[in-house]
Amino acid sequence: MDFGLIVGIIFVALIILASSIKVVKEYERGVIFRLGRLVGARGPGLFLIIPIFESMVKIDLRVLVFDVPPQEVITRDNVTTRVNAVVYYRVLDPEKAVTAVERYEYATSQIALTTIRGVIGQAELDDLLSERDKLNKRLQAIIDEATDPWGIKVSAVEIKDVELPKEMQRAMAAQAEAERNRRARIITADAEFQASKKIAEAANVLQKEKGGMFIRTLQTIKEATEEKATTVVIPFPIEMLEAFGHRSETKSKSKKED
Repeated sequence: MDFGLIVGIIFVALIILASSIKVVKEYERGVIFRLGRLVGARGPGLFLIIPIFESMVKIDLRVLVFDVPPQEVITRDNVTTRVNAVVYYRVLDPEKAVTAVERYEYATSQIALTTIRGVIGQAELDDLLSERDKLNKRLQAIIDEATDPWGIKVSAVEIKDVELPKEMQRAMAAQAEAERNRRARIITADAEFQASKKIAEAANVLQKEKGGMFIRTLQTIKEATEEKATTVVIPFPIEMLEAFGHRSETKSKSKKED
């Protein structure tokens, strides 16, 4: 036999053998097709396929992330806003990801985009700003249910940013300022009410005790003249008023009872 022919046969055999050897990494799976029919998923590690008769499609099983571009959406209360989000998903069933949908990455991104527009359009602006966790869970559940027949598991959907028009930002700032002013007035009124109750209680105690009002008067004079005051205050004893016929309310009531 010709030596060149032998070398050619060996070379072809090596090419066929090399094409039949497949290596799949730990985070990948190889979906095998034999004459167009699905055989199954193999891997990870080293395995052989039948050249010409079998083909393989590699599928990545790691968590994949993609950004949903900003979408201009009108909320339920007719506020125009721009919302963008991020979606985390992974392939659970590599066979379905190959056979059930043409391009599972693109299909998942389109499902996420339309779902975000629909859910945000049904929510009010206050819910979008304050109840974002509930909206994220609702988005995740809807997208995961839609992609489940493709062997895709959506683990999380996060709304990243909400852009509001300038007019709406000014209106919300004015509303927040008015709310702060309302709370400040309520706190001030409540403090004055409590202070007035304490003052009334103190006045009642001073009125019942003999000489209490006079001592309080002296204390007030002291407080008024502590600074560099030019006014001279001479206290007038309250007992002298009683000598001129002044009677306190307490004494008059006691006499009436007698």
